[in-house]
Amino acid sequence: MATQALPETPATAQAAPTTPDVRLAGVRKTYGDVVAVDHVDLEIAPGEFFTLLGPSGSGKTTTLRLIAGFERPDEGRIELHGREVSRIAPYERDVNTVFQDYALFPHMTVGENVGYGLRVKGVPRRERARRVGEALELVRLPDVARRKPIQLSGGQRQRIALARSLVNRPRVLLLDEPLGALDLKLRQEMQIELKRIQQDVGLTFIYVTHDQEEALTMSDRLAVFNEGRIEQLGAPAEVYERPATEFVAGFIGVSNVIERGGRRFTVRPEKIHMLEAGEDAASGDTVESGRIRDVVYVGMFTRYTVELDSGGELTVVKQNLESSSQEALESRGKRVRLEWRPEHTFEIEGGGGQA
Repeated sequence: MATQALPETPATAQAAPTTPDVRLAGVRKTYGDVVAVDHVDLEIAPGEFFTLLGPSGSGKTTTLRLIAGFERPDEGRIELHGREVSRIAPYERDVNTVFQDYALFPHMTVGENVGYGLRVKGVPRRERARRVGEALELVRLPDVARRKPIQLSGGQRQRIALARSLVNRPRVLLLDEPLGALDLKLRQEMQIELKRIQQDVGLTFIYVTHDQEEALTMSDRLAVFNEGRIEQLGAPAEVYERPATEFVAGFIGVSNVIERGGRRFTVRPEKIHMLEAGEDAASGDTVESGRIRDVVYVGMFTRYTVELDSGGELTVVKQNLESSSQEALESRGKRVRLEWRPEHTFEIEGGGGQA
């Protein structure tokens, strides 16, 4: 199958299986007085789909550019497959980068675009055509080789940009917000496609995004960046369900922060059950009473903001399994009781332990 041919490269045998494909040790990068990356340590295993997630200016894109070789660190080491590469040029590194703007040559056909890097490397025409065909098969666009990029949709052009990067058989593929220019429906479809392609070829993907849904959908692991540092690193479910800091809790999805005795805890809105005022809560559950201040109907679910009698407010999300939009909106002002299980409450900024 074509999807099995692309990963065949001598580079795959150069490092032991236990050697990280990418390793950053104490990496720091500044621009004048601005610290873009602040002593980051990171290891990415072979074959991982790893995401650098964070808001604008958090350091995620600069970290990707340091790995690619477009920037050089002021301090620290960058290793690819066990080889120190901090001071070598991008073209000497076994990586390729996919950008948001596709960067396709408009005067070339799709096939010429995909095979451009192979032509520069002097790969013979017949071998080049074979590998271009494999790459187009992989991204499920086998019949567009003779078209020009302008004849393709945005999603198709992004797939061609991906094929062009994969055809060179890099050890690591870097993706810098590649889906940012697509509309929501197409972006969601491409998230699934990217994960499929990564699993088919078995390459290491390092993906930069500010979109939490993308990170949770595709990643094997992710690193949440804030002000040049990694706030938390782990599997998507772990980071979402057990945020270590208030920043992580607020940036990935919606979270409620509760203060008790000088300590801060977080609980996700979907973990909170909303009961009628006289309805009994389960034994051992945490219970708060209050009044619904605001209701936002979002189709599949409704988001409630509840003012607590004890002070503060909590956000609650409830699926619209039986209730209509009118019923949901009419609940504004109603008194309710909120309950959640103790194991769904986690301490933040002080340790990650259970409350």
